[in-house]
Amino acid sequence: MNNVRFLASVAVAATLLSGPAFARDMTIYQAVIGETDQKTQEISTEDMRRIVSQGGATILDTRPLAEFVNGHIPGANTLKGPGSEAVAGVEKLVDGDKSKALVLYCNGPHCQASRRMAAQLLDAGFTNVRRYQLGMPVWRALGGPTEIDLEGVLRIFRNDQTAVFLDARSAEDFGKGSLPRAHNLTAETAAKVQGAPMPLDDFNTRIVLFGRDAQQARELAEALSKRPWHNVSYFAGTFESLNAAVN
Repeated sequence: MNNVRFLASVAVAATLLSGPAFARDMTIYQAVIGETDQKTQEISTEDMRRIVSQGGATILDTRPLAEFVNGHIPGANTLKGPGSEAVAGVEKLVDGDKSKALVLYCNGPHCQASRRMAAQLLDAGFTNVRRYQLGMPVWRALGGPTEIDLEGVLRIFRNDQTAVFLDARSAEDFGKGSLPRAHNLTAETAAKVQGAPMPLDDFNTRIVLFGRDAQQARELAEALSKRPWHNVSYFAGTFESLNAAVN
């Protein structure tokens, strides 16, 4: 996500605060777009965070695979193929139970992918379809954890020389070897860091986190969600698998 896209997402979030769908006692995390004549219900960022942490719905990312691997909402499933093929894939995900809860998202308020897919699912007989229409831009802007696949990490490592890679393991483990260009930062010290290795000239610099495993990397992601850096993703795999792929 570049600076223009991030600023656009912040502008959307600000609009939500003042729009007709925003009640006086509602927080930005509870806001939705409030579309008229919508075929499927919207959910808020607060709702989406609850689903990510507690379950209760199958999350569907309706963006292209190349975007999915570069960063997605944790636990989301990517859809393969167009139209009927994607619908068949969803039916397989829910073991044929079309009453199971589904939540779709894509690239924000103006993205049509989740709207189109939701309509197709309704036409196919699915009965519990909702959308997080605010999508990835607002999810990131409001500090939502973002998971990145191995393919995405490798693409960034090879092509983005400005990206910052942070190793969430202990200083002892880091000292035994890490990825080239990586810096050591743990979840415990993230709240206190004021300078290097965090970039201070561009708070939208792409930052990729990894650790001993997905849990350790995500703990660092959660700690950084309370800091002003916006373009943070964590690798949901082991250090060993990532190190082997890079080297």
